[in-house]
Amino acid sequence: MPLTELTELTGPAVTAGDATATALLNCLIREVCAPEQQVWPDGAHLVARLPRAGVVLRTGLSRPPVGPTYRLAPPYEERREDGWIPASWDRLANLVAGELELATGRPNPEFLTQVDDSHTALSAIITARTDPSDDDRYIASEQALVAGHRFHPSPKSRQGATGDWLPYAPETRARFRPHWLAVPDDVIAEEGESDAFAALSSYGPPVPPGRKLLPVHPWQFALLADNPVLQKALAQGLLRDLGPSEIEAVPTSSVRTAYLPDVDVFCKFSLDVRITNCVRKNAWYELTGAIALNELLPPIFEKLNSTLLAEPAYRSITLPDRRLHEGLGVILRQGVKSLPGTPLLAGALTDPYNTFLADLPALSTPESARAWWDAYATQVVPPVLGAYLDHGIVLEPHLQNVLICADSTGMPIHAAFRDLEGTKLTAGRWDLTHLPSRVADSLTYAPDRGWNRVVYCLLVNHLTEIAAAVADLHPHLERTLWQDARKHFAVHDHHPQVRALLAGVPLPAKANLRTRWSRMADRGATYVPAPNPLAEPRPL
Repeated sequence: MPLTELTELTGPAVTAGDATATALLNCLIREVCAPEQQVWPDGAHLVARLPRAGVVLRTGLSRPPVGPTYRLAPPYEERREDGWIPASWDRLANLVAGELELATGRPNPEFLTQVDDSHTALSAIITARTDPSDDDRYIASEQALVAGHRFHPSPKSRQGATGDWLPYAPETRARFRPHWLAVPDDVIAEEGESDAFAALSSYGPPVPPGRKLLPVHPWQFALLADNPVLQKALAQGLLRDLGPSEIEAVPTSSVRTAYLPDVDVFCKFSLDVRITNCVRKNAWYELTGAIALNELLPPIFEKLNSTLLAEPAYRSITLPDRRLHEGLGVILRQGVKSLPGTPLLAGALTDPYNTFLADLPALSTPESARAWWDAYATQVVPPVLGAYLDHGIVLEPHLQNVLICADSTGMPIHAAFRDLEGTKLTAGRWDLTHLPSRVADSLTYAPDRGWNRVVYCLLVNHLTEIAAAVADLHPHLERTLWQDARKHFAVHDHHPQVRALLAGVPLPAKANLRTRWSRMADRGATYVPAPNPLAEPRPL
């Protein structure tokens, strides 16, 4: 078997080249060709034209599209005169870059490097990926996203040399031991519940009186090693390096957040590296903002009969260096053992290179698959819409932020949402005057922007991909699934935004390709219109 190819149990093989090409074409079609009406089916193929570059491409098409997603399949080809020739992933990257430069009038010298870095990282991940070390389905689901985001041009790009990040890559099924620092009480920075770190610290080494334990990601500790303030504090004994912990941490799909099964807690570490879109550090206002949201939101999610995983406290240091305060800041997050059934990361159910969905008995027939989808939508849709429409809470329910809890047959019985960094409040609906202005600003979205984010994450990123994955098992079911889903939205049709969705207005699809090309911060990402599968069929 080639080193850049992997067969995941009974799932299909993935090559770094094919996965990279698929992601590039998904982005190109969604953000450029489809909005400009430059894409059309041709039998078992989909044809896409780059109108400014004057190039025509062709891909395999597993089935006709329903809504904003396509099921593309190799071979990927370029039209030359009267025939078709293979188009490699790097050729496609160059063609996409050329079309975007012509469309925007601006070059981006970083783009091809980012795509190449993502391809190189994916090759390394496939080579390093090990067999499962246990049968924990939840942990396996967190570490299942080998190819990553299907609609991002460089889904596996991550800053740094491969040897720096590979030991901490969830896709390789990595484990690591967090580092311990002993920090004087008067140098500790913390907010939230005073005893939140007690259970985690009980697994640490003995701590001298007047000090507290601070867990640190070893990759981040290495990244901060040249910081002169840290070097001085360690040399003088102000901070004491107690070495690796006795307990293992499991990197989850976000890379920087790790699950510690022995304690049943997540540590959301800072990482001063760019992963896909953003540098993954815990900014000071995000540390404080998480605690503020954790105090405001739990009663509302009780009313919604749903779970938002709590983030009860953070801990860092107060030395006079913001980079250290943010870089050593760690947020605790509630674990999963109190959730009903077996939690599974939603993204694992949509990944085409594993068999999580196919292995669930509840999806064995078309009839049972419809019942499964209905149960899934019942757990996911009402709390997301209710949170926004009734309470002014903007959840970010994309595939990596939702855990779906399943019974022994795989039937969804509960959903848990996570990541208070991505959770926002609708401006004007909440009194945040008690917070520093920078914190309050980071916690709010304008109403229209918040709605776009909710609809993109819930419908385009999440439910569309789940429906397509179910249709991979039962190919003629996809349109029926969306008609079944209408009732979960119709409950809220007294809101004009929901009436518009049910009428079939285009959905806002986040423009990851254009955002990367413009080098815009992810918070400022734009959207492109995408077909809405909720639309009721029009009468003839």
